[in-house]
Amino acid sequence: MNIENINLKKKFGKNIIFDENLSRYSWFNLGGPAKILFKPQSVEELADFLKLLNNSQKIICLGAGSNTLIRDGGFSGVVIKLSSKFSYIKSLKENILEVGAGTLDKTLSSYAAENSIANLEFLSCIPGSIGGAIRMNSGCYGDEISNILISIKAIDFKGKVTEFDRKDIQFFYRGTNLPENIIILSAKLQANVGDKNLIKEKIKKFSQEKKETQPSKIKTCGSTFKNPKDKKAWELIKNSNCNLVSFGKARISNKHSNFFVNEGGATSEDIEKLINFVRQKVFEKYNIKLDLELKIIGETLRNG
Repeated sequence: MNIENINLKKKFGKNIIFDENLSRYSWFNLGGPAKILFKPQSVEELADFLKLLNNSQKIICLGAGSNTLIRDGGFSGVVIKLSSKFSYIKSLKENILEVGAGTLDKTLSSYAAENSIANLEFLSCIPGSIGGAIRMNSGCYGDEISNILISIKAIDFKGKVTEFDRKDIQFFYRGTNLPENIIILSAKLQANVGDKNLIKEKIKKFSQEKKETQPSKIKTCGSTFKNPKDKKAWELIKNSNCNLVSFGKARISNKHSNFFVNEGGATSEDIEKLINFVRQKVFEKYNIKLDLELKIIGETLRNG
């Protein structure tokens, strides 16, 4: 362990881990080690860490890992994983909720239902956390998180905390113009009062539809590709005769063609080969280049 790492360990103790295997932090259960994994317990501790680091390493923030493929070579920098202290929901005045970035989308949706708050039902079907949902402008069933966002609080890689109003953020399909060098800490969301029974009924309907159309209880990271304009990615994939193709233990779900699956024993390289194969086949048939919704991070494994 070098001097820099010894100093980090001395200051941050058990909240910092070296060479931590990242496979346990991804829904695919794949990925190599992180050079440094940091789990801050507070905004102040995160700010201290970032100031001490002073941009000397590559930094990424990993959310719930529900839409992230971590390469077999791991990540040769710092992975920040917000601790459970960043998972909270506070009811503020005037129908406003403050939600920690680490709060799971489903947890927020359940809280909203129990407290008769409408327009958050769609979050019940989105795997992941609020920070990731905002960064990706997650949505389904005709709704998106940008529709209920008021503002976010974020910290940049130099440790400076800033608030962004909704009007200052550009949202588009599965993305935003938020800088890459910020970590979302919390968000204020619109909390409109609704009928609890209708809210729960809506969640039940969404959940049933998801159960019927998407794979569950299997190692997958949700939608692999974004839907091209006026098209459905799953239809393009299915009609390009990709469904029976597999690389190692990586294959396409029988239930939904835009969900790729680790059957157990796949490598990240297998998943990535499948991604590239499908993209090529769809391009050959439709002259459409599919864009990834899935995030790929890290380095490929060097042989030898």
